[in-house]
Amino acid sequence: MALKKVALEIGMGTDIRGGDYTKAAVRALRDALWHNSLTVATALGKSSDDMLVEVLIGVPKPEQVDTAEVLAVLPHGTGTVKVVEGGLEIENEAGTDKTVIAQAAAIVRLDL
Repeated sequence: MALKKVALEIGMGTDIRGGDYTKAAVRALRDALWHNSLTVATALGKSSDDMLVEVLIGVPKPEQVDTAEVLAVLPHGTGTVKVVEGGLEIENEAGTDKTVIAQAAAIVRLDL
């Protein structure tokens, strides 16, 4: 058998005030996952816990994301998280705060 990509879910998350990259990343992954109900695993005779999920997060400062917190969002299966440079950071007019926008992709694979 071989791992086959069965779904790609995408989302966006923000931290409007405070510039918390992890909060924005978690919200982006939730946005990607919570708008779907994957039934492909059971349709193929697999458990939802058989899913292997590769999570990609894009934020301006990847080193500021706690990947363990992001990974904890996954309701099923096992996963990995890779954080890359992307997203947006928008400072307020006073330069004292910022909004962070994160992008997320969840690539779901099954051993078929």
